[in-house]
Parts: sequence; structure tokens; C-alpha cells
Amino acid sequence: MSLKVPKANNIQLFKDGYKQMSGLEDAVLRNIQAVSELSDLVRTSFGPNGRNKLVINHLGKLFVTSDAATIIREIEVVHPAAKLLVMASQAQESEMGDATNMVLIFAGELLKKAEPLLVMGLHPSEVIQGYELASSKALLELETLSKSELPTPLTPPTLARAILPTIASKQYGSEDKLSALVAEAALAVMPSNPKTFNVDNVRVVKIMGGSLQGSKVVQGMVFGREPEGDVKKVTKAKVAVFTNPIDIAQTETKGTVLIKNADEMLNFTRGEEKHMEKIFSELAASGVKVVIGGSSIGELALHYLNRSGILVLKILSKFELRRLCRVVGATPLARLGAPTPEEAGFVDVCETIEIGGDRVTVLRQESEGRTRTATVVLRGATQNHLDDLERAVDDGVSALKALLKDGRLVPGAGATELALSRRVDAYGAGLRGLAQHAVKKFASALEVVPRTLAENARGGAEGNEVVARLLARHEKDGGEVWGVDVEAEDDGTLNAVEHSILDSLAAKSWAIKLASEAAVSVLSVDSIIMSRPAGGPKIPQQAGNWDED
Repeated sequence: MSLKVPKANNIQLFKDGYKQMSGLEDAVLRNIQAVSELSDLVRTSFGPNGRNKLVINHLGKLFVTSDAATIIREIEVVHPAAKLLVMASQAQESEMGDATNMVLIFAGELLKKAEPLLVMGLHPSEVIQGYELASSKALLELETLSKSELPTPLTPPTLARAILPTIASKQYGSEDKLSALVAEAALAVMPSNPKTFNVDNVRVVKIMGGSLQGSKVVQGMVFGREPEGDVKKVTKAKVAVFTNPIDIAQTETKGTVLIKNADEMLNFTRGEEKHMEKIFSELAASGVKVVIGGSSIGELALHYLNRSGILVLKILSKFELRRLCRVVGATPLARLGAPTPEEAGFVDVCETIEIGGDRVTVLRQESEGRTRTATVVLRGATQNHLDDLERAVDDGVSALKALLKDGRLVPGAGATELALSRRVDAYGAGLRGLAQHAVKKFASALEVVPRTLAENARGGAEGNEVVARLLARHEKDGGEVWGVDVEAEDDGTLNAVEHSILDSLAAKSWAIKLASEAAVSVLSVDSIIMSRPAGGPKIPQQAGNWDED
């Protein structure tokens, strides 16, 4: 009697609807292809001459920007391998606030370079080993490339020069004005220990109209609304901040009142009125001239506040309210009444002014060292342009924070990446074993930064020519400061140190580290298992002509 051998294709491991892809062809190379597509998408937006992308998100909101962090956040990537890259760039954004595009481009290039090695028969583990060795070597060599540090004491020109390359990569042509605004705002709120600088202390207010040249820095806060009452300006004022409604207290239960004659009708609300009048007369007697409400403000309360000559401003955002308390030094109160001297704040000027047709309220501290928040008031022609300017300012402030923690600067314009490429290539030539091929591919992948800068500035054909000229410059003694010139018409190279094009060493270090880790994570995947998406059947759509005869 013969034995029955069960057929393998009858075994069902997963539920119906699961998808499984494994092996080099189905998983690894497909992942590399997806990551390459994402990398190529943002590659043309890299550097000062990067092109803008017009992105419309799922809510129909329009974005016109070359900021990689914004682009990948709004396009909602669904491919699992490409998502790993997105998460790496988001980590770079939260850690450094700059070089997110470099993470995407470099990781994409590492995987493109790995593809021919895998097709030739190298095992992914050998490529991973080579990439890890090369990444460690590149990070070690990067430490030796620092040419200067953020100068002390901090002054507006030195700070502006340090963040100029970061802002130029987002808003080329407007970088001088924007970096001066960011430097002025940052110095106004700079703590005694610069390492504790908080990016939240530099706010941005966007007002349509005018041009960027009309932008300015206000030492304090700007709110895009007018005060509620009649008083529009006070100076040297005591401030009280309330989080509860400034109104008659509402009872929790409902009641019925029977009124028998006209006197009772007249006296019905008099008790409440007297109570309110007593509260606001106490408030005025304590010297308070500005009341900030975090909730509703009743009409009766407004009447008494106007009568006492108190300026009333409503701020519905609790985050803005918290920041305002920092500016004026007040404690937010959850009860109506006069604040104690410790709870009250102080503001030098609180006034309503008109900027480009918009009425805004400005709370300004004029005394030296009193303000803890500075606001950059940006002007521009369209809302999309203002949003892009705001992103450039945010990136500049984040880059400044990173520099205050680690002030080491390395040559920019692709010079550092090319210098690292040569050093890692020399390191790979001295290795034995199959991992050396991956190390040399890592070195050639580093060339993607100067090549992309040249391609975006001078057209695709010239990228390799400029990189070849730069390699010739780097071969000479002390030539590691030569980078890509995005303006000149001649050979397309410049001395980055002489032109003050310097990048943060810490931002470069994080970008290389995160890009390498993301590439290694994608290469270490050999199987993709996707369950069926959750959710029931789709609701049938009604026919378009249902109401026609």
C-alpha cells in the first residue's frame, strides 16, 4: 500500500486577501524601485535652484513649495519601504529641522547603487555590512572636516551668516532679508545659556499684501484681531489673564421666575449687575489696564470694562494664551476678580495698528531683556508664498538651535560630501572581502549631493562635468573646500569657505546616519506580507441621472 503525500499548495497560512511577496525579485528589488521613485520625486527640489512642487492634499489644500519635509508629509506615501525613508526624513526634521531632502536623496542613491551588486549575486547581508562600515568611516572623517565654529559673542551679522545657506536652500534670492529677521528675533529672546534656546519663542505672523521688504520683528506678540471693547491702546499697563468666561456665572439648573409687577421686573437683574460692577471696580482699582480672555466675554462685562478704560482682548487658542503669559509674565486665572501682584503681568505697549489693511493687536515689550517671545511679521503677495516664507523661517530657527548646541561648521555646496566620498573610497580600496564593493558604492553615492546641486542649477547634462572638475580640485592639497557654484557661468566651482557657504556638522552627521540606517533597513527586508485592508464593502453610489424623467 503506497503512502499519500499531501500537496504543498493546499496549505493556507494566512486569511483570504493577504498578499505575500518574497525573494530578491519580488521584495528587495521592488522596494528599491519604490524608494528610488520617492527619491527622484524630491531630488529636483534640492538646493537653492530646486524646483517647486505643486501639491494638493486630500483636503484640497494647495502647497507650492520645495521643502521636502512638507512635500512628503502631504503626498501620503503608502508603500511600506518608502515609508521607512519618510520616517527617517521626519526624524531628521524633528532633530535638526534641516537637511531632510539630503536624507531622502542619499538613501535613494545608496539603494540604487546596491541594485547592480544584488543582481550580480552579492548577498544583501554583505551589502549591509559594507554600508555599515562605510557609514562609520564617513562619520569619523566628518569630525575632521570642521573648518570653523559659530563665533562668539553672538551678533546679528554672525548669526545671519551662519543660517544663510539653510534659508537660501528654501528661498533663494530672499535669504539676506530672511536670515537678518531670524537673527534679530533669535537674539531678542536669547537666554543667558544659548544651549537652552527654545524655538517656540520665535513666532511668525503672516499678513497678506506688500512685499518681503516690509517684514519686521516685534519684541512681543502680534494677534490678527482687534480688542473687543472701545479702548485700543494702553502703555505701561498691568495685565490680567483669565481662562474662564468673563460673564455672569451661569447656574447649572434651570428655574422659573414669576414676576408680578414692574418693580420686580426692574430689580430682577440688578443683583447680578451690582455683583459684576463690584468685580470690575476691584479690577480697575488694582491698576489692571489690560484684560486677556481665553473664552467668551459677555456684553455686560464689556460695558463695565469699557467704563473703567480697560483694554479687552480675546485669545481663543490656549497655546497662544500660554505663550502670551510668558511674554507679559502673568499667571492665567480660572476665577473672576482682581489678580494678586504675583499673578498680574506687565506690558510696555498694547496697541491696535493697521498692517496692509489688516487690523492687528501688538503686545510689545520695549525694555531690554524683558521679552521672552519675538514675532516675525511676514508680508507677501499670496497666501502660498507666505506659507513658504514661514517654512523657511522655521527651518532657519531650527538650524540656529542646532548650531547653538554644536557650533562646528563644515564647507557647504557639496564640498564636504565630495571630500568624504574620496576618503571612504580610499578606505574601501584597502579592505578585503566582498564588503569592499559596497563600501566603494557608498563612496560614489555621496557624490549625489554635488551632482544634484549642479544638475538643478545648470541642467542635467552638466552634473557629471562639474563633479569631475571638483574631483580634480579636491586632488590638490587643501582642495577639500571646493563646492558647486550655482550662479557662475564658467566652470561651476567655488571655494565654499571664502564665500561663507558653511553647513552645520551636526545636521550632516544626522543626515548620513539616518539615510544609511534607512537604506540598510530596506535592504534587510526579504519578504513583504500585507493583510487585507480593514473595512466593509463600499456603499453603492447613486446614479448621476436619478432625478431625470
